[in-house]
Amino acid sequence: MASKGNGKQDLPPYFNIDPGFAAKRLSDPIETARFAKAAAFATRGRDDLARRGYAPDGNKRLRKFSIWEITRYLIPVAPAHFRRVLKANPDLPQGDGEAGAKWFTLEEVLAIREHFATEGAAGKAYKSWRPKGLPAKVVAVANFKGGVGKTSTAAHLAMSAALDGYKVLVIDLDSQGSMTSILGGQVEDEWMTAFPLIARDYAKSLKSENEVRESAGQAPYPFDETLTEALEVSPRNLIQETHWPNIDLIGAQLNLYWAEFQVPVWRMQLRSWPLWDALQNALEDGGTLDEYDIVLLDTPPALGYLTINALAAADILLVPLGASFLEFDSTGRFFDMIYSTFASIEEGENRVRRRDGLPEMRFEWDAVRAIITRFDAAQQADLANVIQAYFGDFMTAYRQELTAMVGQAGEQVSGIYETDYRDFNRETYVRGRETFDGTWAEVKSLILGSWWRDLKMEDAGKEEA
Repeated sequence: MASKGNGKQDLPPYFNIDPGFAAKRLSDPIETARFAKAAAFATRGRDDLARRGYAPDGNKRLRKFSIWEITRYLIPVAPAHFRRVLKANPDLPQGDGEAGAKWFTLEEVLAIREHFATEGAAGKAYKSWRPKGLPAKVVAVANFKGGVGKTSTAAHLAMSAALDGYKVLVIDLDSQGSMTSILGGQVEDEWMTAFPLIARDYAKSLKSENEVRESAGQAPYPFDETLTEALEVSPRNLIQETHWPNIDLIGAQLNLYWAEFQVPVWRMQLRSWPLWDALQNALEDGGTLDEYDIVLLDTPPALGYLTINALAAADILLVPLGASFLEFDSTGRFFDMIYSTFASIEEGENRVRRRDGLPEMRFEWDAVRAIITRFDAAQQADLANVIQAYFGDFMTAYRQELTAMVGQAGEQVSGIYETDYRDFNRETYVRGRETFDGTWAEVKSLILGSWWRDLKMEDAGKEEA
C-alpha cells in the first residue's frame, strides 16, 4: 500500500466516511414516478445512440461493398476475372466509382452471383446450397444468463447468412428489443411483435374447444376482443423489411413481456392448449417456412414461455457463453432446465396419448451447440479447453474472439459486416471478420448437414412408399 510523505499509509476509501456528509449528498427519497423519468431519459438516449448508424433522413442503410471484399468474401473468383466478366456483360450491375475502385450494393452483388452460378465454371459453388421443397431451418439462440453475446451472435449469424445469399427472417423475442435496434426496426406496440401469433394460436384452440362444448350443451369459455383481433393476424402482418435486402424482421418492444403473464392465464383456462407449439404453428400455418431459407430466433435471457416457444420451434439450438466459471455453471443449469421442462411436457402429453391410443410425441433438435464468445486466447484458453472437454460434442470448435472492431461496431449499434473496412487498417478488418466468419462456417455446416439428412430421409420415405 502506498505511503504518504509523512510516513502514514493511505487508507482504503471505505474508511472514515462521515455519515452527516454522506446524508447531504443524498437526494430526496425516490418515489415511483422517478423511475418513469429515468426511463424517458434512457429512451431518448437509446434512440440517439441507435441512430448513430442511420442516414441523415433517419433511415438505416447498408453500405456498399468493394471488389476486394466481393471477390474475397462473397463470390469466389479472382478480382481480374470479376472485372472481365462485368466488362463482357454490360447488362450486369457495374457498380459506382472509378474503374479500379468500384463499389456495389448487396442487391447488385446477389445479381452478379446469380450470373456466376448460371454462367460460371462448372462444379464451382458460387451460391450456397439450399434444397428445393424443404422448409426453412429454424435456429434459436438462447441462454438464460445475460451478457453472453447472445444478440450479437444472432445478429451476425443473420448478416452472415444474408451475405451468403440466404433469405433470412429474424424474430426478436426479447422485450428489450436490442436485435430490433440493430436491424433498424420500428415497433409501436405489442401487436407488432410475436405476441399476437401466440394469442392467435390460443384463440384457435379456444374456438375449437368452444365448438365442442356448445355441441355438448355446455357454456363456452369467454372469448374476448383480444382473441378476436388475434385471429386476424398472420406473420405477414408483422414482418417488416430491414436495410438488408434479404433480412426481414418481426421486432420486439417492452410490451412483449406481457406474454409471460398472459400465457399462463390462458393455459389455466384451457389446459389442453399446447402453448409450446404456438410459434411453430404460426410459422407453419402462415407459409413462412417456405418463404425463407433461415428463421433466426433471438430469445430473452430467461427460460420463460417465449423462450420455450423458441426452443420448441427450433431445429438448431445455439447457446453462447463466455469462458468463465460462472457462465459455464449457468449454462449447465440452463441445459438442466431445458431437460426438466421438456421432459415434463413429454411425460404429461404422452400420458394422455397412451390413454387415447395415440402415438407418443417427443421433442427433437437437429443439433445443439454451445459457442464460446468474447474469447481472450491469452487469458482464457485453459478454461475454454476445460469447458470444451465437459460439453464435448455440444461445443463448436471455433471460439469468437473479442476484437477492437467488434467493440466499435457494438458502440455504433451495428454489425461488423456493416462497418466500412476503410475505417480500419486491412489487417484489423480481416481479423474482425474472422471472429464471426468462423462461427457462421460451423453453423452453416449444421444447417446444410440437417437439410441433407432431411433430404435423404424424404427420398427413403418415397422409396418405401
